[in-house]
Amino acid sequence: MHLAGCLPQGGLLRCVDHVGSRRAVAGNAWFDLLDGDGATMGSYFVNEVTVIDVKPSASGAGLVDLTVTLWCENALPGAERPWELIRTGHLNHTGMWHELAPEDRHAWLSVALWSREYQRQGKPDAPAGQVFTLDGRHVVDRDTFYCAIGEAINGPGGYFGWNLDALDDCLRGGWGATTPFTLHWDFSAEARTRLAERVPVGDRELVLFDLLLEIFEERGVSVILHSL
Repeated sequence: MHLAGCLPQGGLLRCVDHVGSRRAVAGNAWFDLLDGDGATMGSYFVNEVTVIDVKPSASGAGLVDLTVTLWCENALPGAERPWELIRTGHLNHTGMWHELAPEDRHAWLSVALWSREYQRQGKPDAPAGQVFTLDGRHVVDRDTFYCAIGEAINGPGGYFGWNLDALDDCLRGGWGATTPFTLHWDFSAEARTRLAERVPVGDRELVLFDLLLEIFEERGVSVILHSL
């Protein structure tokens, strides 16, 4: 990663004179992603930040351009596009994930997760008793289901879980909706045929579609299936 026009502080400052040695390792840090106004859209925890090159910067006197290596488990390949859509204000309508390749859908969900507070801007959960509509036309696997339910609850690029445990957590409140609520699942018959993988649950094994319905029911969500 190239950091242009830096004024290093703290541990990073201590590393600039030790490129090539063990003392060039600054350690762990938080990496913030900023919008055009400098507000934080989201943050990644990064490990083993190491300075590998230092040059005077053309950005101003006393500033340097740094090249660092780092390791980040949560920054997934394919996350650049959704971050840029958020930064530019172009993540403004639902379904922008429809044309993503399968490997990019998980990255889309990761950005939905890490940007959720920025996107919601302090907006409270919808009160109990609300009705949401889930469009099942593009639900072909787990990730597309989570993309669809996230947008059904929280709008474009919204997050409402990206695995079964996270979905269950979201249904406990604090993630955009308050149970009990009603979920109209449109095109559910098509989704049922596609979410057919079998999932072990304790001493049972359930089809994924049926397991999702069970989770919803246990958390007070009334799911109305529509085959449009």
